[in-house]
Amino acid sequence: MHGDTAANAELVGGIMRDAPRSSRVGLLVCPPSLYLHQVREMLRGSEISLGAQTMSEHQSGAYTGEIAGSMLAGLGCRYVIVGHSERRALFAESSEIVARKFSAAQSAGLIPILCVGETLQQRDNGETQTVIDEQLGAVFDLVGVEAFSEAVIAYEPVWAIGTGKVATPEQAQAVHRHIRSELEIRNPSVADRIKILYGGSVKGENAGGLFSKPDIDGGLIGGASLSAADFLAIAEAAVQLN
Repeated sequence: MHGDTAANAELVGGIMRDAPRSSRVGLLVCPPSLYLHQVREMLRGSEISLGAQTMSEHQSGAYTGEIAGSMLAGLGCRYVIVGHSERRALFAESSEIVARKFSAAQSAGLIPILCVGETLQQRDNGETQTVIDEQLGAVFDLVGVEAFSEAVIAYEPVWAIGTGKVATPEQAQAVHRHIRSELEIRNPSVADRIKILYGGSVKGENAGGLFSKPDIDGGLIGGASLSAADFLAIAEAAVQLN
């Protein structure tokens, strides 16, 4: 929940002006829904994709204040984030609700970015894989593994979001490997094609080490995305590896 029209113009303008040119690295911005129209107009003609931060699991109806996937698609969104850790923790979104959002997003023609991840207590208790499996499992149960052929997964360890802490490349890779293996068990082709992003205090100085790991395909950037220079430093690290 950042930004206003002036700040958006400065941030998105800076990203567009200095974005690295690479056919192998894609950029996506997900502003607050109120500003999707403004940012869409700024991105017109560029290669940068537009996405939303969340959406309703309902397609329409008496859900005052909610935003349907069809509304986002109509505004030019290609992606939508579902199950972000803040939505799970602060707005009580269960894995079942997140799974319904995932399904609703695809029904509207959007590509869901499914966020999964554990808290520090869960990691310390050795529950990381159990938590990840439960969060993925709710989606598998509702729509099946084949639905992930048109989806993205983002691993965001809750303990590394906005804390300045970051999982080591080895820690992140271990969880990414586990996520991909869960898909491989069900459909190796889907597992091979899907992009799995890392989100947790990614910065220009640590992005290269993270993105060099075989199962880390990019980043879901939080705080560093509020500065064009910081965001583009991460993008440049990805370009250097591709």
